[in-house]
Amino acid sequence: MQRSAISKRVRFEVFKRDRFICAYCGAHPPQVILEVDHIIPVSTGGLNDMDNLITSCFACNRGKADKSLDDIPQALNERLSEIKEREAQIAGYEAIMRESRERLDDDAQEILDHICMQFSRGGLPKQDFHSIKNFVKLLGLHEVYQSFDIAFAKYSRSYRQFFPYFCGVCWRKIKTVGVA
Repeated sequence: MQRSAISKRVRFEVFKRDRFICAYCGAHPPQVILEVDHIIPVSTGGLNDMDNLITSCFACNRGKADKSLDDIPQALNERLSEIKEREAQIAGYEAIMRESRERLDDDAQEILDHICMQFSRGGLPKQDFHSIKNFVKLLGLHEVYQSFDIAFAKYSRSYRQFFPYFCGVCWRKIKTVGVA
């Protein structure tokens, strides 16, 4: 059968679909140059359609030559499963970490809003918000609210006196618990 050229667009789509990883050995750029391989060789009737094309590195493509692969070898199937499992785990981990950061931001914002309301302030310095966020992360929302109550009972009229005292209460709790 006459070999027809594979367009650059189709090559790129095959690489994208296969995540720029050689289906045979798992190599990827920049360590290797990728090529598009025919699963069913052109010499035995294979066509240039996406279902018959696969990403291969130069060495694997030359090693395979015009041999047909009726199915993906078991080792490749296992590697593919492992890659998919890793990707799923990474996606799950990233989702959990994103939710954790959002929850931490929400909790710190809750404390910030509470402080601003008590001191009739429109906002706090950015570094104060970061301190609150750190305290919530290390102590938890309940303990930070308790620290607020302790500091507010002593310095309810002056934010400039309240905030350093509030931080001191939080740090004492952290040192007592041994979190830091």
